[in-house]
Amino acid sequence: MNNKCIFCKIVNKEIPTKILHEDDLVIAFADIKPIAPLHILIIPKEHIEKITDLNENQEMLAGRMIMVAKKLAEEHGTAEGGYKLLFRVGRDGGQEVPHIHLHLLGGGPLKEIIGPR
Repeated sequence: MNNKCIFCKIVNKEIPTKILHEDDLVIAFADIKPIAPLHILIIPKEHIEKITDLNENQEMLAGRMIMVAKKLAEEHGTAEGGYKLLFRVGRDGGQEVPHIHLHLLGGGPLKEIIGPR
Protein backbone atom coordinates (compact mmCIF):
# COMPACT_ATOMS: atom_id res chain seq x y z
CA MET A 1 0.00 0.00 0.00
CA ASN A 2 1.00 3.58 -0.62
CA ASN A 3 -0.10 5.91 2.20
CA LYS A 4 -0.38 8.89 -0.18
CA CYS A 5 -2.35 7.10 -2.93
CA ILE A 6 -6.04 8.05 -3.06
CA PHE A 7 -6.99 4.60 -4.39
CA CYS A 8 -5.07 2.87 -1.58
CA LYS A 9 -7.04 5.01 0.86
CA ILE A 10 -10.27 3.79 -0.76
CA VAL A 11 -9.05 0.18 -0.48
CA ASN A 12 -8.27 0.78 3.22
CA LYS A 13 -11.72 2.39 3.75
CA GLU A 14 -10.07 5.68 4.78
CA ILE A 15 -12.11 7.54 2.14
CA PRO A 16 -15.80 6.71 2.08
CA THR A 17 -17.14 5.60 -1.28
CA LYS A 18 -19.95 3.40 -2.46
CA ILE A 19 -18.29 0.10 -3.33
CA LEU A 20 -19.99 -1.59 -6.29
CA HIS A 21 -17.86 -4.74 -6.10
CA GLU A 22 -15.21 -6.08 -3.76
CA ASP A 23 -13.35 -9.37 -3.62
CA ASP A 24 -9.89 -10.52 -2.50
CA LEU A 25 -8.15 -8.88 -5.47
CA VAL A 26 -10.13 -5.82 -6.60
CA ILE A 27 -12.58 -3.08 -5.66
CA ALA A 28 -14.93 -1.21 -8.02
CA PHE A 29 -16.64 2.13 -7.48
CA ALA A 30 -18.16 5.00 -9.47
CA ASP A 31 -15.72 7.57 -10.86
CA ILE A 32 -16.13 10.97 -9.18
CA LYS A 33 -15.51 12.74 -12.53
CA PRO A 34 -17.56 10.61 -14.93
CA ILE A 35 -17.03 11.00 -18.68
CA ALA A 36 -19.94 8.71 -19.59
CA PRO A 37 -23.38 7.96 -18.13
CA LEU A 38 -21.87 4.80 -16.62
CA HIS A 39 -18.28 5.27 -15.42
CA ILE A 40 -16.92 2.74 -12.97
CA LEU A 41 -13.31 2.25 -11.90
CA ILE A 42 -11.97 -1.22 -11.14
CA ILE A 43 -8.75 -1.14 -9.13
CA PRO A 44 -6.50 -3.80 -7.64
CA LYS A 45 -6.20 -3.83 -3.87
CA GLU A 46 -2.46 -4.15 -4.33
CA HIS A 47 -0.72 -0.85 -5.14
CA ILE A 48 0.70 -1.10 -8.65
CA GLU A 49 1.51 2.25 -10.18
CA LYS A 50 0.93 1.52 -13.87
CA ILE A 51 0.32 -1.31 -16.31
CA THR A 52 3.98 -1.35 -17.29
CA ASP A 53 4.77 -2.33 -13.69
CA LEU A 54 2.72 -5.55 -13.92
CA ASN A 55 4.67 -8.78 -13.98
CA GLU A 56 3.75 -12.27 -15.17
CA ASN A 57 2.72 -13.28 -11.65
CA GLN A 58 -0.02 -10.62 -11.78
CA GLU A 59 -1.60 -11.89 -14.99
CA MET A 60 -4.57 -13.28 -13.04
CA LEU A 61 -5.13 -9.87 -11.45
CA ALA A 62 -5.43 -8.15 -14.85
CA GLY A 63 -7.87 -10.85 -15.98
CA ARG A 64 -9.88 -10.44 -12.79
CA MET A 65 -10.23 -6.71 -13.41
CA ILE A 66 -11.66 -7.39 -16.88
CA MET A 67 -14.06 -10.06 -15.62
CA VAL A 68 -15.34 -7.73 -12.88
CA ALA A 69 -15.90 -5.03 -15.53
CA LYS A 70 -17.91 -7.54 -17.60
CA LYS A 71 -20.02 -8.47 -14.56
CA LEU A 72 -20.67 -4.82 -13.66
CA ALA A 73 -21.63 -3.97 -17.25
CA GLU A 74 -24.19 -6.78 -17.12
CA GLU A 75 -25.50 -5.65 -13.72
CA HIS A 76 -25.87 -2.05 -14.91
CA GLY A 77 -27.69 -2.98 -18.12
CA THR A 78 -25.04 -1.79 -20.55
CA ALA A 79 -23.64 -5.15 -21.68
CA GLU A 80 -26.12 -5.68 -24.52
CA GLY A 81 -25.72 -2.20 -26.04
CA GLY A 82 -21.98 -2.19 -25.56
CA TYR A 83 -19.34 -0.46 -23.47
CA LYS A 84 -15.67 0.47 -23.43
CA LEU A 85 -12.86 -0.73 -21.20
CA LEU A 86 -9.94 1.66 -20.87
CA PHE A 87 -6.56 1.47 -19.16
CA ARG A 88 -4.66 4.76 -19.22
CA VAL A 89 -0.92 4.20 -18.84
CA GLY A 90 1.49 6.93 -17.79
CA ARG A 91 1.36 10.67 -18.30
CA ASP A 92 1.12 10.57 -22.10
CA GLY A 93 -1.66 7.98 -21.84
CA GLY A 94 -3.69 10.30 -19.62
CA GLN A 95 -3.23 8.41 -16.35
CA GLU A 96 -4.02 10.84 -13.51
CA VAL A 97 -3.78 8.55 -10.46
CA PRO A 98 -0.59 6.48 -10.08
CA HIS A 99 -2.42 3.22 -9.25
CA ILE A 100 -3.61 1.05 -12.12
CA HIS A 101 -7.31 1.25 -12.78
CA LEU A 102 -9.66 0.03 -15.45
CA HIS A 103 -12.41 2.37 -16.62
CA LEU A 104 -15.76 0.79 -17.49
CA LEU A 105 -17.58 3.30 -19.71
CA GLY A 106 -21.10 2.85 -21.04
CA GLY A 107 -24.71 3.85 -20.74
CA GLY A 108 -25.21 5.01 -24.33
CA PRO A 109 -23.33 5.69 -27.57
CA LEU A 110 -19.78 6.84 -26.82
CA LYS A 111 -17.53 9.07 -28.91
CA GLU A 112 -14.15 7.93 -30.13
CA ILE A 113 -11.80 10.89 -29.85
CA ILE A 114 -8.16 9.92 -29.43
CA GLY A 115 -5.25 12.07 -30.45
CA PRO A 116 -2.62 14.49 -29.18
CA ARG A 117 -3.74 17.28 -26.90
